[in-house]
Amino acid sequence: MGAVFLRKMFAALALFGALVPISVHSQERTAIREGFTLDANSGKRILVFRPSVRVGEQSTGGMFEPNAEWTDQARANIESSLTDFQEKLGNQVINAPELYGEDALDVEEHMALFAAVADAVIEYQFFVGNRLPTKKRDNRDGVFQWSMGPSVSQLPGADGADYALFIYNKDMYGSTGRKILQAVALLGAGVAVSSGEHKGYAGLVDLKTGDLLWLNADGAMGGDVREPEGSQKRVRQLLEEFPGSNIEK
Repeated sequence: MGAVFLRKMFAALALFGALVPISVHSQERTAIREGFTLDANSGKRILVFRPSVRVGEQSTGGMFEPNAEWTDQARANIESSLTDFQEKLGNQVINAPELYGEDALDVEEHMALFAAVADAVIEYQFFVGNRLPTKKRDNRDGVFQWSMGPSVSQLPGADGADYALFIYNKDMYGSTGRKILQAVALLGAGVAVSSGEHKGYAGLVDLKTGDLLWLNADGAMGGDVREPEGSQKRVRQLLEEFPGSNIEK
């Protein structure tokens, strides 16, 4: 990651305390900006970027080891499933243009930024006890503030849409060694050892300001994305409670 990306990340993190209020839903997984609504057939245009997909194995020591074959399978399955659900999003969907060179790198960096923001929301908003001291002023109203920063307005295709839909997905399947370690830990000192990780984040962003308007973020999602049926389940979970949609749970 270059210096430009780091500057963007730090700038966006600095905006957390100054921009968009979000109210937390009861499941502690989905959040929507207070007062934001997106009615079906409102005429608003949603720019959908190609999902960021990472799939691999969790080593015995817990490290992520990428698997190119699994990632390619998952990416194709998720993109196909997303296409199936797009017509149910309730508004005009625009697929982002095919990207190359600097444009592709710029979107990739913003995808990483989106994942970092989503991780922060999970840690510091969805888990109320972890909220940063500077944000506790609004806790009684269930309000918090998040943004990716105004640089999203410069992304390819942004000038022809109102909002952008970002999707980030990471799956880490426990290796045999990791599963053995998990079993040994349970039989031994009782130290908890997890096996596998399945994170999925979907977010709607205002393309003029970078404000996060809606977020569905879960660190323990279902569905094996390496299989078509599993990816359908994953995408349905990712888009659950999307504003203005008619996607069934």
